[in-house]
Amino acid sequence: MNKSEITQIGFLISPGFPMACLTSMIEPLRVANEIAGKDMFGWQLLCEDGAKVVSSAGVGFEPDATLSEQLDVNLLFLLSSPLGGFQTDKRVYSTLRSLDRHGVILGAISGGVFPLARAGVMAGHRCSVHWCYEAAFRTEFPNLHAADEVIIRDKRRYTVSGAAAAFDLALQLIEEKLGMDIAHEVACWFQHPMTPHKGARQRVPVQTGDHRTLPDLVSRAVSLFADHISEPIAVGEVATHLGVSPRQVERAFKKATGQNPTQYYRSMRMKVARQLVLHTKDSIADIALGVGFATSTPLMAHYKEAFGVTPQEDRAQINAFRVQGNAPLPSV
Repeated sequence: MNKSEITQIGFLISPGFPMACLTSMIEPLRVANEIAGKDMFGWQLLCEDGAKVVSSAGVGFEPDATLSEQLDVNLLFLLSSPLGGFQTDKRVYSTLRSLDRHGVILGAISGGVFPLARAGVMAGHRCSVHWCYEAAFRTEFPNLHAADEVIIRDKRRYTVSGAAAAFDLALQLIEEKLGMDIAHEVACWFQHPMTPHKGARQRVPVQTGDHRTLPDLVSRAVSLFADHISEPIAVGEVATHLGVSPRQVERAFKKATGQNPTQYYRSMRMKVARQLVLHTKDSIADIALGVGFATSTPLMAHYKEAFGVTPQEDRAQINAFRVQGNAPLPSV
């Protein structure tokens, strides 16, 4: 086979990267090659300096090459934790921009979207950001268009929100190169559902499941709450906006969630606060402002009530784990 017929994919891995995201993309490509009876996809693991890279699961991977070595890839995906970086960020980011100029499709899986954005190659592109990293991403990159779709292929940028989404993207690549029949056979091989329709959105855990499955009144109220995390909105204002009475909102929340709307709203804000505590280096004071508190005192009280620890204790615990196990939590 002519080497140019093979789609070559590079995976740039950095310490603490989510291992499942890597294997979820490579395995369907491997099986597609087996079914096709020839190598239609190739892949290589890349890193910054050639040293073994330890994943979030504590499993080490020996790279095939360094990023600075001569590459022959059509697509390059970054896999990283949100706070993951490189020893020489400027050099890596410069290499990524050079690859972009030479026509390589750049992408990211899960937390890899953070270093991809830091490289300065995402301006003007939509990107998929996993729900547990959304608050951290929007804080660091307020001018980028983050979306909750599981897969976004925007021109020459491919971003996906987690391991299952990486598998789905692999199925899309297989279907485009080898046809629907082989893509379907690969999905069946792993007992994986066929790739979701274009624009499929992430499933997001809230107190009672995805808020899109809640009663219409509650769901619309939750959407308003989500739009007012840093500048809280009163329940009375929500009721006015929805054209109902505050009492109706109270009853609807109690019936659907077992909580009153104020409790539910505060829980939403605490979840955003925890994302910022775990996945950014922002000060606790700045995080308090980001979730609608004038000072850190009420944040710390509500945070401890929600999670059993203060923000400082939570961050210290996760940082200790990262140092000892070289892994981010949660890793998706």
